[in-house]
Amino acid sequence: MNPDQTVQSGDLSLAVYTWGTPAPGKPNVVLVHGYPDAASVWEKTAQILSDRYHVIAYDVRGAGRSDVPDHTKAFELEHLVEDLAQVVDAMSPDQPVHLVCHDWGSIQSWEAVTTERMAGRIASYTSISGPSIDHAAYWIMNRLRSGSPQEMSTVARQLSHSWYIGAFQLPLFGPAIWKLGMDKLWPKLLSKVEGIEADANPTQTKDGSIGVNLYRANFVQRLLKPNERRTDLPVQVIVAKRDRFVLPEVLDDLPQWVPNLWQREIDAGHWVQISHPEQVAAMAGEFIDFVETGEETVALRRARRRGPRKPMTGKLVVVTGAGGGIGRETLLAFAEQGASVVAVDIDIEAAERSAELARLLDVEAWWRQVDVGAVEQMEALAAWVATELGAPDIVVNNAGIGLSGRVLDTSVADWDRLLKVNLWSVILGSKLFAQQMIDAGKQGHIVNVASAAAFSPSKALPAYATTKAAVHMLSDCLRAELADHRINVVSVCPGFINTGITTSSRFVGVSDEKQEQLRAKAKQLYSRRNLKPQAVAEAILDAVKKNKPEALVGAEAHAFRFLSRFVPSLSRRLARLDMI
Repeated sequence: MNPDQTVQSGDLSLAVYTWGTPAPGKPNVVLVHGYPDAASVWEKTAQILSDRYHVIAYDVRGAGRSDVPDHTKAFELEHLVEDLAQVVDAMSPDQPVHLVCHDWGSIQSWEAVTTERMAGRIASYTSISGPSIDHAAYWIMNRLRSGSPQEMSTVARQLSHSWYIGAFQLPLFGPAIWKLGMDKLWPKLLSKVEGIEADANPTQTKDGSIGVNLYRANFVQRLLKPNERRTDLPVQVIVAKRDRFVLPEVLDDLPQWVPNLWQREIDAGHWVQISHPEQVAAMAGEFIDFVETGEETVALRRARRRGPRKPMTGKLVVVTGAGGGIGRETLLAFAEQGASVVAVDIDIEAAERSAELARLLDVEAWWRQVDVGAVEQMEALAAWVATELGAPDIVVNNAGIGLSGRVLDTSVADWDRLLKVNLWSVILGSKLFAQQMIDAGKQGHIVNVASAAAFSPSKALPAYATTKAAVHMLSDCLRAELADHRINVVSVCPGFINTGITTSSRFVGVSDEKQEQLRAKAKQLYSRRNLKPQAVAEAILDAVKKNKPEALVGAEAHAFRFLSRFVPSLSRRLARLDMI
């Protein structure tokens, strides 16, 4: 890739590349690369962005076709900021630019957006995999001062991920590894470790060996004596979830420095602009358009950081049967963890109330009235989510109804309704939303709420147990199918949970009077056990966080599964007993 022109910064000449045509009112976007790259690392992303913007990139000093300074101090951040300022002034003299930066490009651009040198010249900043050194230093100090073993463990993990920073301080280490063959191995290393195909860079030896000076000139002094760096600019941080060099936790304190902050995720490794150029371009473009027009999309509203990062910040969770019981508690559990939520229920008032309660936790929340047993309504729900909110990160197929009574007393209509709500809705919810996750390249979770009845045959609950056993098996099969897409499927099997299902369940084959008596007995039994819906919600949250394949809730759930596996004859004998 040959430069379109050069820009002078002091006594150095910087190679500049452009895509698209400049025009009045057309946003100018400047891309800044990291280490050990040159501007060519942005080529795929730049081509996509150039359909709508005038795109500019340059080789930072010492990299690509740009000149090489003759001493290490020339790589200090203030000189890198001056280079950026010269490029912006030359290429966009009449309007501020939107910065999109990666790795060291982000590190140096944090300096640019928090200093006076470029005041008024930057409209927005999108940072990928490169925190401010000063912010990182304060983050480390705050965690070490806390004395918390967990916090200190997180710091240790980040330092282990950043081992190369210390190694680069050694006089010969960095340049030597590049000159002894790392330049030739680099494309193969990216392919093996990152899973990406990158073209050989003709200036790779220079980029790697000279670029080490970026670390030598800045890291030690900034980590030991950090400055408070604040900016009121709109800042978007894109987190690569499989980044081998930067942990997401490093961004935990960012809102104290950046009040106008948005944080989003891509399920990718460190070099996202190579592996996922379409997603990077889409996120950058969406943010740029918001800054230019003031029209914030739903996806950006979900990504807005208003305070400390929570575990589920930026996630979208869809919960069926969210009007009460397990569904509502699960919805609120995820909302409390920072997720945006969609409450789905056939009861419109209950769904709306659940969404209202979630909003009290300072998250985005929506409600939808849906009969999950109706195929066309489930398809409409999925289409609405995809169009208005984007693919969800977590789907909890929780909606279900109860039915008690013997097989010979259960009508075809009863079977039809039970299968549609308890099984077909789970099949549809899993199928429709899993496809959205795959299409969006998301590492997601499908949570299917079965029951301890899935392990326990019973003459009192044959139809209900059949549907829940099918949900459990469906989950096991689907987990295997979706594993390659990094989508985990959780089968949740609660025991005797004290919810409204005890009073809404139907008892077939009995008179109305007898039915009310049986409902009263069931309610009494479940109330005496008093295992609350919150316990299931906590188990679901824990399973999602820890990527568990299943969650059993209640001692009876564990007991029923044990019997079904190891003493099936006893399980079959117990099935003959009347539970109520």
